[in-house]
Amino acid sequence: MLAEIRQQPQALERTLKGAAPAVAALRRILEKRRPRLVVLVARGTSDNAALFGRYLIEIATGIPASLAAPSITTLYGAPLDYRDTLVVALSQSGESTDTNAVLERARQRGALTLGITNERASTLAGLAEHVFLVRAGAEKSVAATKTYTGQLLLLYLLASVLGGSLRSGDLERLPDAVNAALRLESDIAALSERYRFMRQTVVVGRGLNYANAFEFSLKLMETCYVVAERFSPADLLHGPIALVEQGFPVFAFAPPGATWGSISEVLGKLGKVGAEIVAITDSGNREVERCATKLIRLPRKLKEALTPIPYIVPAQLFAAYLAVQKGLNPDRPRTLNKITANL
Repeated sequence: MLAEIRQQPQALERTLKGAAPAVAALRRILEKRRPRLVVLVARGTSDNAALFGRYLIEIATGIPASLAAPSITTLYGAPLDYRDTLVVALSQSGESTDTNAVLERARQRGALTLGITNERASTLAGLAEHVFLVRAGAEKSVAATKTYTGQLLLLYLLASVLGGSLRSGDLERLPDAVNAALRLESDIAALSERYRFMRQTVVVGRGLNYANAFEFSLKLMETCYVVAERFSPADLLHGPIALVEQGFPVFAFAPPGATWGSISEVLGKLGKVGAEIVAITDSGNREVERCATKLIRLPRKLKEALTPIPYIVPAQLFAAYLAVQKGLNPDRPRTLNKITANL
């Protein structure tokens, strides 16, 4: 897991460079066939990437986007009308049975289909009309890391194809931003020791980093066996904040920008009850020092729209090192396999 986390700058560079032909081909189609709706279908870590894609596409393009519920197709067989819809299936292996079933049915019922996968020869790549490849190389750890950030990068490219005003120069700088995050590794390893006996936590994120709250929670659950609940600030304030007490660990994605107001409000309330708050942020947010107990601060100021990829890297590192602190092997969590086949 640690080796694959460290490979992310190179994997992102390969993914960005290698995507150009597929991006151009899809752009030509969408110029003639702009969708009225985008539906994203995935499971596990890929589903967290899809959640990011939903926020990004709606913010950047104005096209409504939703997350598919696979059981509507696989269990209930509901005949959905996918005309004028782009259906995007995300799967690291390309072999998730229910994800592929939804994609296949959607194509039969009028959808334009796109697959995002790390495996060129996968079932998903064969089912989709268009394919964006994550060029991360083999991912051996059960806990996905480099394929998640690769999926996020390709979703930025999809948003651009759909009309989003994303500059290619900004995306080209993301590998360097990830390198900057990786330079925090020794500090994060030292921080993880404090949480060796942590059994439960809350992770907070909003907007484009809401998906990262889900992904960080998943990594803590699958590699460290920590019960990790994830909330937006609004959802946390609507009841679950009652479970937080003195010394309770809370992790928060805290970029400057549109989401900071609501993040700072909930961190202030958590601080008043004595929560121990670890904030993931960057040099552009100086106000967070008043709200957090501990900081994981990226050294560069980032545009909020570009924070999700570099911000998840410290969270990945923390989960990997915490697993080691707990005497666990993050590469082989109990009862889990790399590919999950389920209907």
